[in-house]
Amino acid sequence: MKWLTGRGWAAALAVGLATVWGFGWRGVMVLLAFFVSSSLLSTKQARSNERQVLANGGIAALAALTGSWTSFAGALAAANADTWATEIGRFSPASPRLITNGARVPAGTDGGMTLLGTTAGIAGAGLIAALSYVFGQRGALAIAVAGVVGMLVDSLLGATVQGKIRWMDNDAVNLAATLTGAACAALVA
Repeated sequence: MKWLTGRGWAAALAVGLATVWGFGWRGVMVLLAFFVSSSLLSTKQARSNERQVLANGGIAALAALTGSWTSFAGALAAANADTWATEIGRFSPASPRLITNGARVPAGTDGGMTLLGTTAGIAGAGLIAALSYVFGQRGALAIAVAGVVGMLVDSLLGATVQGKIRWMDNDAVNLAATLTGAACAALVA
């Protein structure tokens, strides 16, 4: 599979090992649900590098090491929601609207959202929440809500600061979104 660079695989291994350490096979199954579904949906030709892997999975790995399932799943729900919203939203027949003011923007604009993409993002967060529930964890609703909130924060940061502040690139925005998902899930649960 050519989804990751060599360093991307090393980072994914580190995230996976932290997940196994914290939650065993149940955590790995949730992590794989995110990784595989997002990779299959991705239309980009470039392979993900270590920064992208850690931006999307690093917070979940830290949460796994601390034993917080809710934060772990909240971070992955945010990453999954954002990825599904982006990848499925590309197929929207309607033009995206900027999250900050509702103005129509060209497809691919940071902070642009479509109904199709937003619905897909909600489904992506719901998948992680549903798997958490199936594996006997509490807080499925909090995890789903946290994933959607993380997705919205990603769009808001994309529209307002991404590319305008030197270090605020897509990876930094994704890291902020997953941190938001983890924190939101912990606070709501």
